[in-house]
Amino acid sequence: MTPAELSRTVLHAVRRAVDEDALRAPVPARVRVERTRPGGSGDYACAVALQLAGPAALPALEVARILRERVAAEPGVGRVEITGPGFLSFTLDAPAESDRAVLAAVREQGLAYGHGDALRDEIHQFHHAREVRAAVTAQAVFRLLVAQGARGRTTCEQAPDPDWVRLGVTVDAYGTSPVPLTEIRPVPAGATAGELLERLGPDAARWGLLRAAGHDRAALGPELLVQGEANPLFRVRYAHARARALTRGAALLGFTAEAAPYGESPTPYDAAARPLLDLMADHPGVLLAGARHRAPDRVARQLEAVAHAFFDFHDSCPPLPAGDEKPSAAHRTRLAIAEAAGTVLAGGLSLLGIRAPEHL
Repeated sequence: MTPAELSRTVLHAVRRAVDEDALRAPVPARVRVERTRPGGSGDYACAVALQLAGPAALPALEVARILRERVAAEPGVGRVEITGPGFLSFTLDAPAESDRAVLAAVREQGLAYGHGDALRDEIHQFHHAREVRAAVTAQAVFRLLVAQGARGRTTCEQAPDPDWVRLGVTVDAYGTSPVPLTEIRPVPAGATAGELLERLGPDAARWGLLRAAGHDRAALGPELLVQGEANPLFRVRYAHARARALTRGAALLGFTAEAAPYGESPTPYDAAARPLLDLMADHPGVLLAGARHRAPDRVARQLEAVAHAFFDFHDSCPPLPAGDEKPSAAHRTRLAIAEAAGTVLAGGLSLLGIRAPEHL
């Protein structure tokens, strides 16, 4: 069970409780689940009982008890506990089955993994100054929102800079608008699009403009072009290229990726894969949060974390056999994990408007 599936499971439990008249409260549009913090109980936690206590005119602990019995009966949920003033803590059944679900979702959805329709009822018009960072940020925010089902357009205060097109930026209209607008005003870049393109090229320029939070100054120096692990953009793109190279290498050795069933002995779900699998499971939530908070920098930091975890996993658990070693279930599963990581990285870069080359 992925975090998104668990969120839907909890929401379904709320609807059941309301339909059965065990709970008299409006059903929320969505339910947020988060990974349990260090020292906490279970795999995930949710504060929906505290959210519903007031409207239901019941103590949060009572709401939590009503929901616990309904969630606990769902497939994939091993245990549900009530902690603190009314938090629900979930321990999932068979972690590897959840891992298989994540890998299957990435394979099925491809670059669209993490996209959804949570914001399908929202319509936005983003308005920005004639400034390159504002233009790139507005367009990236718009991409994130569209990926979550929202609609809208971007407009500029003045006629757009012609060089913006080379950065992948388009503007639907410019000038004063009679309708309410959402202003996008990050700290200015201090350079024009033409200057950035000449010094950095489109990909490094976009990464530099989007990596920092909007209230921070963007780092736009020559370090963005360094071909080494100290450069986060290079590390992210190199992780993607390495994942694709593993697929090519496996084909030459005559095997393909396949996530092994849980319980196979010895288990091919190496402990070293856990951080990477967790990050991929969290990826849809990060994309949704990036859209809601107008924060493409969250996506950039997520990609950096995935790349870091990928290399840790790759070095500890090589997906390709060495020497005379024959491909095993472990290699096939490791390759499935590596391929999924590459897909997540490519999809995230695409949302930021940055290319993910197959070779570096």
